[in-house]
Amino acid sequence: MTPYHFNADGLKKAVASGGLVMVDFWASWCGPCRMLAPTIEKLAGQYEGKAIVGKVNTDDESALAASLGIMSIPTVIFFKDGVEIDRRVGVMPAQAYTAVLDANL
Repeated sequence: MTPYHFNADGLKKAVASGGLVMVDFWASWCGPCRMLAPTIEKLAGQYEGKAIVGKVNTDDESALAASLGIMSIPTVIFFKDGVEIDRRVGVMPAQAYTAVLDANL
């Protein structure tokens, strides 16, 4: 499965669902974002049915990124029960993301 591509309304609905949501904030011109993309794709498949894994293009959704305090990309935010529970900034190994996902399933 590929990650969801969220706009502001889509992300709001996903977070409001109350489930575990992982969102990668990225941009096409960002080299580190391109490095992280395969990891996000893999996690979307690995956690299908357990968590919602998605992406937000910060160029297309700059107001959303600003409202969440995104200062650097890539930034990955984890939501559960409608609130942010964790945040990772920069490219990290898959284990940095799976640890948060597994601890909150």
